[in-house]
Amino acid sequence: MGRKPLIDKRELVRLAAAGRSVQEMAAYFGVSESGILQAKRAAGLSKAQLDHGQSIPWKLSREHSQSGPATNLRNLSAAAQGRAVAPERLNTALRWARRLVDGGLDVTYDPAEGFLEVPAPAAGSHIAGVLNRTLKAIDET
Repeated sequence: MGRKPLIDKRELVRLAAAGRSVQEMAAYFGVSESGILQAKRAAGLSKAQLDHGQSIPWKLSREHSQSGPATNLRNLSAAAQGRAVAPERLNTALRWARRLVDGGLDVTYDPAEGFLEVPAPAAGSHIAGVLNRTLKAIDET
């Protein structure tokens, strides 16, 4: 048998609507921040997490996770999944992807070297697929 919940759902909803932070709610209920995040997820108060696996299918080294290509791929992925992306960030990512596709290039990843621009395969490139999914999603909005 599990533990009795310490967090009243109605009170959690009220505090979240009032703009209280996770830290403030954790102190209020006397639970950890993780407990609040779990309760918010269970109550449907959290945004669905994005899955960037289709756009970034590689396991990135920490030093490459904030690089320009990684950021552009995440922004394209977020837009493709319907999340609002700041216009300047989305435009930067779209220009980058279009430059690669128009130049017959693709992007790949090497843990030692980071992201690399390589000739696109004849069967279609990874970046072309990412770009197409993004354009389709933003055209539908």
